[in-house]
Amino acid sequence: MKEPIQLHTRRRFLHTLTAGVAAFSVSGAFAEALTLTPHQTEGPFYPDHLPLDTDNDLLIVNDAMTPAVGEITHLSGRLLDARGEPIRDALVEIWQVDHNGVYLHSGSNNAGSRDGNFQGFGRFLTGSTGEYYFRTIKPVPYPGRTPHIHFAVKRKGMDKFTTQCYIKGAAGNQRDGVLNGITDPTARASVIVDFVRIKQSRIGELAAQFDIVLGSTPRV
Repeated sequence: MKEPIQLHTRRRFLHTLTAGVAAFSVSGAFAEALTLTPHQTEGPFYPDHLPLDTDNDLLIVNDAMTPAVGEITHLSGRLLDARGEPIRDALVEIWQVDHNGVYLHSGSNNAGSRDGNFQGFGRFLTGSTGEYYFRTIKPVPYPGRTPHIHFAVKRKGMDKFTTQCYIKGAAGNQRDGVLNGITDPTARASVIVDFVRIKQSRIGELAAQFDIVLGSTPRV
C-alpha cells in the first residue's frame, strides 16, 4: 500500500513536476496585497468511504497496473497566507469525478459506471515553501455543474477551509451557480485556472497551477 500523505518517491513525481511545470512557479515577490481564495461549499460528495489509498497520485490505485482513464494533469500550487508567506505542514485534500462524471461516493450520479482505476481522492502535506502536487485527470462536467476540483485545507488550530478550482474557458463556467455565487470578479477569477499542454510531454499531459491564499481565522 502506498504512503497515504507524502509524495510516493519511487515514481519521482517531483522530478516530473520540476521538469514539466517549472514555468508555473510563483515568484515569491508580491507587489500588492494578495486576493484571498474564496470559500466554496464542500458539496455533498466528499467520499463517504475513504479509499485505502489516499496519496497524491489519483491515476494509480495502490500498485494496480491499469491507470485511470482521462487527460493526465499535473496539478500543483502553493498554500500561502495573506502576506504571501508559505504555509507548511498543512494537509491539502482534493476530490473530483472520474472520466465518466462519477464521484467516489455511493450517492453519486450513475455510480455503477465509476472507473475503479481512478482514486477519486488524494492528500498532500505541504512542504517548506507551501507547495502541494497531485497527478490526476482534467475534470469533466457533473450534471448541473461545470468541470471543477474540490479542495479542502486542514491546519492545526484552524477551521477546515474548502474551495473549488475551475478550468479557464470551460463552456459551463458562465452557467455554474456555485462559481457565479462568488460575486467579486477578482475573487472569482482567482479560482479559474489554465490547464495547458506540457510541451515536453509525448502523451499530451496537462499542467495546472492553483495557489490558495488563506486568511487567519482561528478555530473558536
